[in-house]
Amino acid sequence: MWNYVWIPLLITLSKELSLPNTAAAAAKPSTIRLPSQILHDSESEPTALSVVPSCPAPDPKLNFRPVIGIVSHPGDGASGRLRNATNASYIAASYVKFVESAGARVIPLIYNEPEDILFQKLNLVNGVLFTGGWAKSGLYFDIVKRIFKKILEKNDAGDHFPLYAICLGFELLTMIISQDNKILESFSAANEASTLQFVDNVNIQGTVFQRFPPELLKKLSTECLVMQNHHYGISPERLEGNEDLSRFFKILTTSTDDSNKVYVSTAQAYSYPVTAFQFHPEKNAFEWGSSMIPHSEDAIQVTQQAANFFISQARKSLNRPPVQKVLDNLIYNYSPTYCGKAGRGYDEVYIFT
Repeated sequence: MWNYVWIPLLITLSKELSLPNTAAAAAKPSTIRLPSQILHDSESEPTALSVVPSCPAPDPKLNFRPVIGIVSHPGDGASGRLRNATNASYIAASYVKFVESAGARVIPLIYNEPEDILFQKLNLVNGVLFTGGWAKSGLYFDIVKRIFKKILEKNDAGDHFPLYAICLGFELLTMIISQDNKILESFSAANEASTLQFVDNVNIQGTVFQRFPPELLKKLSTECLVMQNHHYGISPERLEGNEDLSRFFKILTTSTDDSNKVYVSTAQAYSYPVTAFQFHPEKNAFEWGSSMIPHSEDAIQVTQQAANFFISQARKSLNRPPVQKVLDNLIYNYSPTYCGKAGRGYDEVYIFT
């Protein structure tokens, strides 16, 4: 029931908060006009807005249509529950989305297709991504090793050609560069979120972390913003104790497993645009199969910043392949398979047979 004591107060408030008289407002001309209105108003005085600003020409040194090659991994991503063919390989769709989110397209580098076709496709891209997985021997290892050699050759020849090596990708680089297939160590870091601890006095300029907001850099060391899912890796001591590895890689961050063993979680090549992650930067924004994957706003920023840096490097590539050949080989020519119900942590995979 209304309390009549409030009625005078309500009337007073309505007067104080009432809008200006609409007739008076209509009589007063607006002081804000669009540039197009100013240009077509012959009576208006010339102003800075009378000239339509021209957009600067794109930097001709940069490639604003970069393409990334992602190497497929043996299997179907679900231990044969999706496709039990012996020659099947897959790419988790999260890696594709990771690349696309930063403004690039993807060509799948199917590891077991004819080698002449595979290396023709490598000539169509502006950078490469090695995914996570389990394969550390056989044809897959040999192909990754050969692709890595080509990446170094492209950079040595003057093309800025970046590589992201994630989880297994980092482990394979460790084996290849050290020329020691037994150099990896065991760690208990499967299906868990973790922090990243920056090496003392490390210089992050020119690395994946260079454009991270300062507040996010601080949170990386105190909050579990990255996803770890591995049983192998390398300790800082072993990496630094190997002459080939210590000459190639600078350690940026470390992390600790369930047994308090410290492993290298991010490394950057000294002389090449090669970044290696033991964690999974792609999962935060694009995978939902595990409850341990961080999905906070800060965690999503980690994914986006990592993707942005990768593609900013790919834009520096000098490679300008024929447009039609690129279109013929893009991953858009394939359809992803939903495997959230049958997979092992992936929501979607691209399967190649």
